[in-house]
Amino acid sequence: MNKATTKFAIAFAFKELLLEKSIDKITINDITEKCGINRQTFYYHFHDIYELIEWICETDADHVLKQTWQEGFLAIFHLLKKDEPFVVNIYHNAPRGYIYRYLYKVTYQLIYNVLEEKAADMVVREEDKAFIADFYKYGFVGLVLEWIDKGMKEDPKQIIERLNALIQGSFAHALNNAKLNRS
Repeated sequence: MNKATTKFAIAFAFKELLLEKSIDKITINDITEKCGINRQTFYYHFHDIYELIEWICETDADHVLKQTWQEGFLAIFHLLKKDEPFVVNIYHNAPRGYIYRYLYKVTYQLIYNVLEEKAADMVVREEDKAFIADFYKYGFVGLVLEWIDKGMKEDPKQIIERLNALIQGSFAHALNNAKLNRS
């Protein structure tokens, strides 16, 4: 197996184990046995289970970032739903920082990409765009965390539609205000 294939195999084995038990009950031995590798191979790729979790989150995030904010945000919901045992286990049993960092990173980048596009013909400072992206990031992540907390039952498309209606024109308005305040 090459390096990338091994990492994906380890991640797959870990996700399968999450169907049987919680994160805090899974050991490196469990993962290596399920995957058919030795412990040293695991440690060649990851320092511990939490680094594995972070890698899984980052790998999943890369697929989402090449879309509009609506498509990307919907893709986040679908990705979380598809990996529900993984997500729920992380949400309830791992330090919250892991899921927060993943959601903040992915959401920030989606929003920042929209701001970059909308500000193409404007002179807006980077720190103003970053501030606007941060503001929306926290709101979006809050919605996702509440959705997870409530059992992932609400249709993500409805959440996106309501969100889109709420912020329609908000990005452009915020950028215009940032531009005017610097003139």
